[in-house]
Amino acid sequence: MANIKQIAKAAGVSVTTVSRVLNAHPYVSESKRKAVEEAIERLHYARNMNAVHLVKGMTQTIGVILPQIQTAYFSKLIEGIAAEALKHNYQLMLCQTGYRPEEEIKVLDLLRNKRIDGVIICSRSLSLDQVEDYAGYGPIVLCEDVRQRKLSSVYYDHYASFRNAIRYLWDRGHRRIGFTLNRRNSQNSLRRRQAYADILRELGGEARDEWLLDGCSEIRDGRLVADWLLRMKERPTALLLTGDEIAAGFLVAIKEHGFGIPEDVAIVGFDNQPISEVFGITTIDNRLMDIGKQAFHIAYSRIQDPALPPVTEELQFRLIERSSV
Repeated sequence: MANIKQIAKAAGVSVTTVSRVLNAHPYVSESKRKAVEEAIERLHYARNMNAVHLVKGMTQTIGVILPQIQTAYFSKLIEGIAAEALKHNYQLMLCQTGYRPEEEIKVLDLLRNKRIDGVIICSRSLSLDQVEDYAGYGPIVLCEDVRQRKLSSVYYDHYASFRNAIRYLWDRGHRRIGFTLNRRNSQNSLRRRQAYADILRELGGEARDEWLLDGCSEIRDGRLVADWLLRMKERPTALLLTGDEIAAGFLVAIKEHGFGIPEDVAIVGFDNQPISEVFGITTIDNRLMDIGKQAFHIAYSRIQDPALPPVTEELQFRLIERSSV
């Protein structure tokens, strides 16, 4: 394979000029640039990017930790991250970990070993203490509230959004309100459970453990929610379904049993996915794409300027009313 000296000889220019062309330097005459480009094509030159990265101290790659790719929640986060990465000529290394701590550690080790420039954590199983141990190796951005840490984050308030949704249902006459979660004891789920208990206590309602179903993350889980509801002796009249795809799956399944939405059971979804508009599902828009975009910007700015301190940013959610309530 040709090297940079051979390219310079073939083009009749200096090695410095070849280097400037390869790095898109503006101060190269058009004739010399064209001669270098023709020599590169003729000699089939390919840059050794490992050497380039070593010189620049950057890989132009950000690692993204997420437990699974196929769920709508994480897909929308990735969509936001990827859109901004493309604008800044950055690559993403998507690392599906399945919530296995050892897999998350592997990604953080890539940061420590300078194989990637930064890490965005969409969701995690590691403790914040474990993640924080890697903060000195490069920017780490989490999609949750981690203020008071040596870590950056961008998030929406799960506690406030859940309170808002429950009050919305209460104001429409619902006193028996159930909900679903994905992982019962994740930090975001704990905040939602606390919001459920707090707001119902304030309103004089009742929070029941039997009205909570966890392990729900996909559209097919909507049918499990329907089966769960049908087995109850005293059923909730409204459900908060933590994902619009779950809500859509539930809506289809429960109608097969002759139930009406919202006459027999009202539903509120989360994420403002396109499917919520198709099925007329009231939903909490938690700004997932915006969170992904901002997570990239935070990481990118700290790659460019490592002296920037960690930052925590909160994005505001909104409730979108449709016909399911």
